[in-house]
Amino acid sequence: MADDTLTKAPRPADLAAPAEPRPSQSTTLDAWAKHEWTNGIQLETLAPLHTMDVRTRNTTYRVVVIDGRRGDVLITGGRFFPTPTRARLNGCSLGGSCLKWRGLYCGFRVELQLDGETIITTRVKSISVLNDTPHAGESVH
Repeated sequence: MADDTLTKAPRPADLAAPAEPRPSQSTTLDAWAKHEWTNGIQLETLAPLHTMDVRTRNTTYRVVVIDGRRGDVLITGGRFFPTPTRARLNGCSLGGSCLKWRGLYCGFRVELQLDGETIITTRVKSISVLNDTPHAGESVH
């Protein structure tokens, strides 16, 4: 099955997947709650029309935020999204039952909803910001 993931164009402030250590599939809820969550972004902090490229092992996705709080995005890339498609970005996970709601983080898989179907990408390798739209309520570094 082809990897359907999101990436963004390389920039100095881009995020890259950590080499080691990476949380394991057996991550406990306590460890999940204590995770620093520094190698990614929360969708609800992004203003509408904020654009990112998300690169996974097999695919690069273009993601445009429509409504970050609701997880509404316009996504293009891979076999599931050959043309710009409106979808819901639920969050990211390690493939287990813990989901970082509305989060997009390197080393994790992205979970999307499209017409009632769940699509899970391979692990995110990088996230690139394509425009300088400020985050909702904060400045871009």
